Amino acid sequence: MKCTNKLIGILITAALLVCSGCGADASALNAPYDVYQTTQNVGLSASETTASKTYFASDLCVAENVSIGTDETHSEVAEGAGTFNLATNSVVYAKNLFEKLYPASTTKILTAYIALKYCDDLDVLVTVSENAVDQASDSSVCNLKAGDVISMRDLLYGLMLRSGNDAAVAIAEYISGDVDSFAALMNQEAVAMGATRSHFANPNGLPDENHYTTVYDMYLIFNKALENETFVNIISAKSYDTVYTNAQGESEEHTWENTNQYLAGTTEAPEGFTVVGGKTGTTGDAGYCLVLYSYNAANQPIISIVFKADGRSNLYLLMNEMLAGYAN
Repeated sequence: MKCTNKLIGILITAALLVCSGCGADASALNAPYDVYQTTQNVGLSASETTASKTYFASDLCVAENVSIGTDETHSEVAEGAGTFNLATNSVVYAKNLFEKLYPASTTKILTAYIALKYCDDLDVLVTVSENAVDQASDSSVCNLKAGDVISMRDLLYGLMLRSGNDAAVAIAEYISGDVDSFAALMNQEAVAMGATRSHFANPNGLPDENHYTTVYDMYLIFNKALENETFVNIISAKSYDTVYTNAQGESEEHTWENTNQYLAGTTEAPEGFTVVGGKTGTTGDAGYCLVLYSYNAANQPIISIVFKADGRSNLYLLMNEMLAGYAN
């Protein structure tokens, strides 16, 4: 909040009175300034009614740093978790919502959001660079090769279904020119969503001490991404068939399967729940992570998040307990 010169003068005077021990009447400091004496509209304008103002969190789930439901679930299997009912704007399950944690490939939710925001034509062709395919041997990739020419649309499916780290870099380089510039854009967009406890260093979520988020921040990011119908269509696909051209001008055909076990059919959601989609993530430092979008039996949209689970089976165990016990 910016203050006028008048405000600054009053505040300095008040501070001097307190620090000088001159015996000033404390009642004079009860209201040291008028909230209307500001140069920035923060929803408190004297000329408008409160009802006419739109507040940042008016349509968001807001929570305190407390645990909800952890005594009734196997909460010990994960470091952080949260369940958010978007119909009632309420947090119905919570564990360490604001603790800084590594997001692993759930980072790609933000990468996809930015790609969809800044790329008007998803059929635009992207040439994959040497840098994009320079991934570790155990890295999750789409097996792209330098010189491949592929559409942004296909890169997004490779990003979200196959969790391709190579696709993430290719997207970042197309949108911003290089990974560092894209990371700066990620942080800019995250702050605009209210995700102020996060910092991103890359588009794929590979380990970096300066790359972290929180369960609550990821809720904010995912919730914003869900406003885009194309994003929802991508994360809800069980598989995707891609055809693109390699550096030799030959056609490449691949099928990418969704890594989400609910969509893969290897894990069943609780009775009454319909899973739309989401994003998985796994690294040694981040553990097993899952960000999920579903509907309960009352057709209410639910976001549920588990971070740093100690194993894949326990990840889905806790996710089901959170849904069945607290999101109905």
